[in-house]
Formats: sequence, C-alpha cells, structure tokens
Amino acid sequence: MKKNKILLTGLLLVAVTVAATPFANIADAKEKQNNVPLHYFTQGNKVQPSKTPYGNNLSAGHYAQADDARIYYEVYEPKRKSKNAATVFVFHGGGVGTPFEMGQLIDALRKDRKVAVVSTRGHGRSEIGTKPLTYEQKANDMLAVMRAVTDKPATLVGFSDGAYTAYKVAAMYPETVERIVTIGAGSLEKGFFSGELKVSDLEKIDKAFVDQQKALMPEPERWQEFCTNYMKFWNRTEVGKELFGSIKCPVLLIAGDEDDHAPLVTMVAAHQMIPDSRLCIVPKAWHTAFLDNFPVTWAAMDGFIHADRNSFQRSRKVEYNNRVLK
Repeated sequence: MKKNKILLTGLLLVAVTVAATPFANIADAKEKQNNVPLHYFTQGNKVQPSKTPYGNNLSAGHYAQADDARIYYEVYEPKRKSKNAATVFVFHGGGVGTPFEMGQLIDALRKDRKVAVVSTRGHGRSEIGTKPLTYEQKANDMLAVMRAVTDKPATLVGFSDGAYTAYKVAAMYPETVERIVTIGAGSLEKGFFSGELKVSDLEKIDKAFVDQQKALMPEPERWQEFCTNYMKFWNRTEVGKELFGSIKCPVLLIAGDEDDHAPLVTMVAAHQMIPDSRLCIVPKAWHTAFLDNFPVTWAAMDGFIHADRNSFQRSRKVEYNNRVLK
C-alpha cells in the first residue's frame, strides 16, 4: 500500500481531517454529526486508533476565523494537571491524513497537557477558502487558533505538512512558540513532490474513508479542486536555510528510517540548519513513524516535551565529511 500512496500523492502522505457540511456553528453541526466510527486512510488492522473521534468530536469542537476560512479545532483538558505546562497544538499532515490518524499520540499528550487538535484548511471540518495556498497562510490559520486557546507560548507537534506549518509559525511568530516536535519534515527542493492527487483514485483504495470525509466536509464538491491546487502548491514549495535558520526555539526532528517522503539526508540537512535542534531516527518506520513504531517515537517526544526549557543546550553541529569512504 505504501507505493500506492506515494503514486497517488506524488508527495508526502500527510494528513486530512474529518469534515462536515457547511454549518453556522458547532450547535448546528451537532444536529448532523456523523456517528459512524472513524478510521484513517487504509487503516486496516495495523494500529488500533484512539476511542476519541479526533477531528469529529463536536463536544470539544470550536471554530476560529482565519482570514477567508473558518478553521475547526478541538480542545482537551489534561487528565492530570502539570504545573506551568505549555498547551500543545497538534497539526496533522495533508492529503489523506486526519487528526484521528494521530490519535495514539494525542491520547499520550493529554495525560498531563492541555491539547488543541487542529484541522488544516481544506481538511475535515475546516473550510477551503478562496485564496491560493501558501505557508504564510497556513501559519496565520494556526495563529488564529492558538490565540483563541492561549495567550502563552505553546508547544507545537506537527506531522509532515503540519510539521512544515509548525516551522513557519515559529519563524513568523517566535513569541508564540515554546518548542516544536516535527515528524517527517526535512529540507525540501522544488519539484520533489509532483504528480496528481485524485479523489477518484483515493476512492478505489479506500472508499469508506472517502465517503466518511465527504459526509463531513463543508464543501465536498470542491475536494478535487483543493487536491489539485494542493499538489501545485507542493510542487513549487522549497524549504531550506532561510526558514530553518530563522527558527530560534528548541526543535526535535523525528523521522522513520524508511521514510521516502522525508529521506534521511533531508532530515540531517534540516538538523544542521536549525540552530537549536535534535534529531531522532526511528527504526523500522516509514513516514508515519508514530504508527509504525510508536514506543520509540513517543519515548523521544516524551523526554523532549517534559524537559525543563532551561535545561536545553544548543546541539553542536558537526560538519559533513565529504571524503569518499572506501
């Protein structure tokens, strides 16, 4: 299935959210909430998801107006409170990802942190808007949610597309970010992600997932339009020293050792460019390292998220050895 996913997206298999028809507010949405149990794209029997329907849990749902689109998010209070703990914002990936896909991570984060789970523009219950996709726009979408939830610096956890958004938020609004964890998001050259993302192809692979998304989306008739524009956006996107070098907060980069969407060389490059970063390579894991090897992924995240900010020391960058080894 991995090859099918790569061919479909021509880019990273990131995350989409569970969506809805256009509602004026959460109260109206509750009247038409889809009660069918959720599943993430090609879930199968690999990893049993959370019992909480993240991305479609209207009892915890809210909307934030971000320029030309309403962004849907959910807020969860911690099961036990931790003194002075920063609120954690979770940004899922793009394409076919959802907050629900990241449920196991969210469950773990909620044990002693307030967690806000955001549905990206054009994914799930969030609107598409009318303006062209940019990372500045994505960062401002997230900022609107962050300001609605807290007035203190936050911890950002992002996967793939959501990870790049977290980088951009930290670069544009450093005062709002305390630390970042990113999964599957290294340096990126233009044209690395190309090709098409067709809803009809997704339907052939996982029709139940597509039906689930359409039943929830505010504008299901625009899904293919969004996917086409999304791939054009990724084809022209470049991420390198200009962005990475401007990130001042501590960053933990995580990637699977078999990640072909964020190859290891791109993760090492990003680590070298981000002034205060750490790098964890997860064994026996693909792009979705948090699904393929949750224990290692969570062990790295747990220690980083709970570490005292004052205890961080900037990682020493080691120059590449350009000699050819024989």
